Amino acid sequence: MARLIAEMTMSLDGFIALPDDSIGGLFDWYDNGPVEVPTARPDMTWHVTEASAEHLRRTTSTAGALLVGRRVFDITHGWDGQHPINCPVVVLSHSVPDGWPREGVPYTFITSGFQEAAAEAQKLAGDKDVGLAGPDVIRQAIDAGLLAEIRVNLAPWLLGSGIRFFDHLNAAPVKLERTRVIEGDGVTHLYFNVLPRPDY
Repeated sequence: MARLIAEMTMSLDGFIALPDDSIGGLFDWYDNGPVEVPTARPDMTWHVTEASAEHLRRTTSTAGALLVGRRVFDITHGWDGQHPINCPVVVLSHSVPDGWPREGVPYTFITSGFQEAAAEAQKLAGDKDVGLAGPDVIRQAIDAGLLAEIRVNLAPWLLGSGIRFFDHLNAAPVKLERTRVIEGDGVTHLYFNVLPRPDY
């Protein structure tokens, strides 16, 4: 069964965006190096260090599907129908937005809850991973005991306030095992396995 992997870029004080959903300089690392990493979108090519390129290649090559929340979908405008990682996208939402689904676009909208959305994403991913985007979707995966790995792209910023990567976890405390550290330029890529929760 496909593993559920959470990955987001986070400031040192734990935020993934400012209160207005803008990201400040958190994503500067996507354009601060000499190595070109093409995406599925012809208008989007990342320019990063070799270390960050290694990380991005791992992420894109192992992703069989993405599970995102409606908020992320709306903020990105559904990536205009083409996510940079070329794989099916499952959107967890209370309702299907106007104009969707669209013919030829591999987006699936699930309105019946997280468990059903995760199961659909795992089915679509096959033997690859399911990448999770959005703090609420990630929280639900942690609370359900389904999250296998967390990848934090730690950026050297203090945002002071905004939207946290991890907040309101019902399953806390959650113990993690660090498995890899990749030092980029303007970012440190941290990999953690999520350990089984003991009975307290």
